Amino acid sequence: MAYYRQHYFFCTNQRAEGAERPSCAQCDSGRLRAYFKARVKELGLHLGPERVRINSAGCLDRCEEGPCLVVYPEGVWYTYVDEADLDEILESHLIRGEVVERLRLPDGVEEST
Repeated sequence: MAYYRQHYFFCTNQRAEGAERPSCAQCDSGRLRAYFKARVKELGLHLGPERVRINSAGCLDRCEEGPCLVVYPEGVWYTYVDEADLDEILESHLIRGEVVERLRLPDGVEEST
């Protein structure tokens, strides 16, 4: 059994002003990660054998698609813009185990034939 059932990694990378690429922190990812973590704690989902972990991450290199987060062990990538999107991820993916297709980012892995 894994120590955590799932890990949610939120990119909170901040690039220097004037950088060529955007950064998730410019989209308020730190505050939104804190919101998601507070909701998880509020619901008690951080406790017990089915607990989940919410972490900040450095650059996940999906800057043009951000802000983004990735869920492990599934390897599902999401983009989001506000608390409503995160509530949908929490209710659908975290609680019911259903991927939120409208927010899902492609995994970028090509299958070989």
